[in-house]
Amino acid sequence: MNKLMQKCHSIIVTGKVQDIGFRSIVEHIGRSFGIPGLVFNAKDGSVKILCSCEDNVIDNFTKAIKVRGAQNGTEIVNIKEQTLSINIDLPDEFSKVSSDDEIDLGRKFDKANVLLSTMIVDNKSGFNEIKGGFNEIKGGFNEIKGGLNEIKGGLNEIKIGINNMTTIMLEQNKRMDEHNTRLEAILEKLVER
Repeated sequence: MNKLMQKCHSIIVTGKVQDIGFRSIVEHIGRSFGIPGLVFNAKDGSVKILCSCEDNVIDNFTKAIKVRGAQNGTEIVNIKEQTLSINIDLPDEFSKVSSDDEIDLGRKFDKANVLLSTMIVDNKSGFNEIKGGFNEIKGGFNEIKGGLNEIKGGLNEIKIGINNMTTIMLEQNKRMDEHNTRLEAILEKLVER
């Protein structure tokens, strides 16, 4: 039976069928059945399908949609199928309508904005806790800085002490040299006698 003589079917799928790739699943199933048709998102949140095929094929098609949809996270509440009294010339290869992609993206962005706003409001106290934690860390670093400054001061005192010891040692060496010079002079006089 050719496409023009086949019945046209309108299918409305309701439930959790948005934002999970459900149209792509339906498109793949429609192509695997080899039926002409279209799948698109409706403004009410449902997914609508138009296709041409015999009654026994449409039954298997809707069963496949239920099974594959459930396997991929879709929660189908209802599939309502209606045979149309008119014949519609549909594309030979089953396709998802991309003209609704902009609406779909806008809806997804709106949901994301609401989610982000909620997260920011809900997590304000969490952000304050994080800020408090950073302040505690900053205080800890300031304590460490103070401790390092004390160590630096101690090291400077040690340096001064070492410099003083060096001065004392140099003076001591000078005295020893003078003492040795006197001893040598005394020894020379003793040797001369």
